[in-house]
Amino acid sequence: MISANDLSPAELAALLHFHADAGVDWLLEEEAIDRFAEFEAMKAARRPAAQAQQQRPAAGERPAPGQSPARPNAAARPAPAERAASGPQPAIPDGEAVQQARFVAETARSLAELKTAIETFNGCNLKHSARSTIFASGDAESGIMVIGSAPSAEDDREGLPFSGKSGQLFDKMLAAIGLTRSAILLTQVIPWRPPGNRAPSAAEMDICRPFIERQIALAEPKAILLLGNFSARFFFGENDTIHGLRGRWKEIAAADCVIPAIASLHPQDLLTAPVNKRLAWNDLLAFQAKLKSLSLLRN
Repeated sequence: MISANDLSPAELAALLHFHADAGVDWLLEEEAIDRFAEFEAMKAARRPAAQAQQQRPAAGERPAPGQSPARPNAAARPAPAERAASGPQPAIPDGEAVQQARFVAETARSLAELKTAIETFNGCNLKHSARSTIFASGDAESGIMVIGSAPSAEDDREGLPFSGKSGQLFDKMLAAIGLTRSAILLTQVIPWRPPGNRAPSAAEMDICRPFIERQIALAEPKAILLLGNFSARFFFGENDTIHGLRGRWKEIAAADCVIPAIASLHPQDLLTAPVNKRLAWNDLLAFQAKLKSLSLLRN
């Protein structure tokens, strides 16, 4: 093993970039974990099942005359909890998970209830690899809603949407049109970060759709700003890039609500390609004008 002391600053930086690209968000757990004890417990849980399997006759093998077929006794059989621990739990089928998500979302009568429901929902595999559940934050009574795509590594670590450098740029974008985080309702389409920042699958989007649509229905915003390619495609139902979807007002529906929405580039896109800031600025001005026309923002 190579010690960090033997690496130059450039080599250390390259190594950290490699781990970040591979999806590693943090190097140390908050609490120490004894992996050796975990391995021994796993072996102990599987041992009874292995012994029972050895006592069964091989396929095609017959017991000797007068001898009953070998059967593992009750003591040798693993308990239900041991059988469950011996392997991964079966995943909920996608169709069933979507139905569960719809039921959970529809029965929530407030954003607080919906937040609790999403935090206890286990039907989406994204939750099992994410550190945080990202939910709407800010002023639900403002009539102004901004929706991002999916949590980044920084969002997942901090437990808040639009964290890190993209969050700092986002705050500046809001300030440029007279807004702050606390004055709007801010959320994400997907509440859990996909591992390695990959795009959510079609099944994962279907499972998460009832949650974001219920957030919109409960908040009843008067205008929505969608940030990022994924968010725009998700609501507009089109496959164009953000450059083809941005800057045009469209209507999106959630339950009985029909809300005007405009899409723009995500702050992370602007960090990657600063030349596009002028496009985002035009979109922000259009959003500001709409808010003023709806008396949601002072002139």
